[in-house]
Amino acid sequence: MIRPLGVTFAPATNHIMKKTALYDKHISLGAKMVPFAGYDMPVQYSNLGAEHLNVRENVGVFDVSHMGEFFLSGDGALDLLQRVTSNDASKLTPGKVQYSCLPNNDGGIVDDLLVYCLGESEYMLVVNASNMEKDWDWIQKFNTQGVNMVDKSDDYSLLAIQGPKATAAIESLTDLDIASMPYYTVQVGKFAGVDDVIVATTGYTGSGGYEIYFKNDVAEKIWDAVFETGKGQNIMAAGLGARDTLRMEMGFCLYGNDINDETSPLEAGLGWITKFTKDFTNSEALKAEKEAGISRKLVGFEVLEKGPIPRHGYEIQNKEGEVIGEVTSGTMAPSLGRAIAMGYVNRPYFSEGSEVNIIIRNKVLPARVVKFPFLK
Repeated sequence: MIRPLGVTFAPATNHIMKKTALYDKHISLGAKMVPFAGYDMPVQYSNLGAEHLNVRENVGVFDVSHMGEFFLSGDGALDLLQRVTSNDASKLTPGKVQYSCLPNNDGGIVDDLLVYCLGESEYMLVVNASNMEKDWDWIQKFNTQGVNMVDKSDDYSLLAIQGPKATAAIESLTDLDIASMPYYTVQVGKFAGVDDVIVATTGYTGSGGYEIYFKNDVAEKIWDAVFETGKGQNIMAAGLGARDTLRMEMGFCLYGNDINDETSPLEAGLGWITKFTKDFTNSEALKAEKEAGISRKLVGFEVLEKGPIPRHGYEIQNKEGEVIGEVTSGTMAPSLGRAIAMGYVNRPYFSEGSEVNIIIRNKVLPARVVKFPFLK
């Protein structure tokens, strides 16, 4: 998620940046560190393209310990989730995970998040690092029944172990039957000799794998164990730069770029996590928006000519030169060998095959609307 890939990193300031428990590991590997969401994070170790392709072909490990973890439990926890999230949390049973979002009162999105059902009336919410305080305050505003809420974001580390060889790389480290875990499920057990590790089949790369949560004091032990057992699977550390290109090839949204407080979940293509079988924040307005039909939509673009790469904020025009939208994310996709972009465009230009122009520093770059994911 480096700036050339379209993700904005925080400028250098006099504020002390937080460090994850694995900071020294990144430094020892020669990682390029950058400020991101208040943390000093590895953006790449050697070559972004190599890290990206290794996740697609083998297995890569991302330190994403900057993410936030909120734990909700007890009577009223499900009711609270039903009121603040767009998806139907009543469908969750212990061991299941759900992608969802927190709608605001103005038609936009407070944040997107994962909801883990760890047990009866026991949930873990994983939120974006840049939104932790905002999300906590938002959920607490609706916590009128005194649901037990604990913020353990500073206590937990998180590794995303992603790629087709992820299972082979780590299954010897645990007694959990991780090979048979369906997508978006979670188990808790011993991992690398550590008790109570949360192992989930989630991730944001589109290449399969696991996300594992554990206390900070065992972070280096688990990191070392994962890289030792993964040697035969060509395991590599991967930075936030590769994480961004991987998610873009799948057409996955990034908060702050593709979705924000002003973007509707329906406009963002998140109607599948917006369930009107229940009442939730601003559900009536969103339902009316769905019935009326959206006037703009987040779509993918393949760039038709060689040239500069589309970036966040670049203007999108129709062939007559009228402004019809704006790019939200753009990159050179390593798996595809061509430039791709995501952005919002007005009706009727969000139909597949629509040809548009992306304006880059007064240069007109022809592009075509394509269905997600870019990588089929």
